[in-house]
Amino acid sequence: MKVSDIAVNKIDRFKTGYVFTYDDFDIPVGKIDALKKVLSRLTESGKIVRLSKGKYYKPKEGVTGPLRPDEYQVVKDLLEENGKIIGYLSGINAFNKVGLTTQVSNTIQIGTNIDKKSIKRGKYTIRFIRQKNTITKENIPLFQILDSIRFVKRIPDADINKSCERLINIIQNLSVEEQGYLIKLAMKYNPATRALTGAILESIKGGVYVEALYKSLRGTTTFNLNISPTILKNKEKWQIR
Repeated sequence: MKVSDIAVNKIDRFKTGYVFTYDDFDIPVGKIDALKKVLSRLTESGKIVRLSKGKYYKPKEGVTGPLRPDEYQVVKDLLEENGKIIGYLSGINAFNKVGLTTQVSNTIQIGTNIDKKSIKRGKYTIRFIRQKNTITKENIPLFQILDSIRFVKRIPDADINKSCERLINIIQNLSVEEQGYLIKLAMKYNPATRALTGAILESIKGGVYVEALYKSLRGTTTFNLNISPTILKNKEKWQIR
């Protein structure tokens, strides 16, 4: 079978938005150059879209034209390696996941245990934030909550008081085990995140429950978040302004 036939048949089976590379095709190494030419022609025809060097996707048509692929598809090779999770989506994606914004961005933020420099992938800028806790599949939803607390002032087109109310509701609906683990994970975050997490959990569970978070803070440090006392009645105790 011709390389062009193999490529077209394979692409027809891909779901729209799926990001693929040369490795997705069962093509001998000696025919990779032929495959590249086929993909180049398919890109010119509009059947597929080139995301970045060696990466393509089959577009889904929207009202205003081809839709961008899901963020996970754009960076999936940076989130998992040899079956092991090494990163997770944070930033705008995390804010979206917990219902804090509907905005989209060409900047994709990834939480990882290793410091990395930003990279470009097509029109996307991929930035990395250091996650000091061990990254597991089960931890990711809690990391996204804590990252939303950490960057609560940076959420686009969002009122911080409404964001805080939303976070209170989210944490209130976690299981007792998840709330306890949230505290454990928060201990490796920066002081402002520990303070706001502690204040929220104290308003839900009481002071004894978050004693470890409270003791981890220096009494002279204040955190300027501009949260109303009607939203977070105990904010003064946690030095939140």
